[in-house]
Amino acid sequence: MSKVISAHAVSVDGYITGRDAGAGRGLGDAARLFDWYFHGDTPSRVFDGFRMSEPSARLFDTLAARVGAIVAGRNTYEDSDHFGGGSPHPAAALFVLSHRAAPEMTGRQTLITTGIEDAVAAARQAAGGKDVGLMGGEVVTEALRAGLVDEVVLHRVPILLGGGRPFFHALPGHVRLRLVEAVAAPGVTHLHYAVER
Repeated sequence: MSKVISAHAVSVDGYITGRDAGAGRGLGDAARLFDWYFHGDTPSRVFDGFRMSEPSARLFDTLAARVGAIVAGRNTYEDSDHFGGGSPHPAAALFVLSHRAAPEMTGRQTLITTGIEDAVAAARQAAGGKDVGLMGGEVVTEALRAGLVDEVVLHRVPILLGGGRPFFHALPGHVRLRLVEAVAAPGVTHLHYAVER
């Protein structure tokens, strides 16, 4: 059975965007969250143009190779300029969860308006046995509330952004995590957790 995973670059104070994120402005002043994608000497086997440190590339590529479909929130979709009409992952279909119409969708993108459970179910079907990746703090929080998340990976970048969109939003209770792996790398520490049920 495929898993549902979330892997996000996040500041030490818990933000996944800067204060001025939005359509046409990308993730705002949070670009440094992604420096580790490009400041190494090991090319990614999954993402063209990514050159990470060896420990980052090993973990990142292992996770990226598992993903067959992505569920992203509407804010993430807009902030990322609709992913150029494609997907944030080179081989994965994109499902955008929103309660608003999105007429600019293309063939690799599907709008889901009926909730996180339906979005994850549609993504699982499209993933062909591979895992479903989640993008966006609200999407991850909704999926955690629904008990759908199996793994959480925090690419913890040593920066305090002081504001922006937080990764996690209000949850109805505690979510217990078990540390699977911690990988220290230049410019980032990768914390891989399993969600305990």
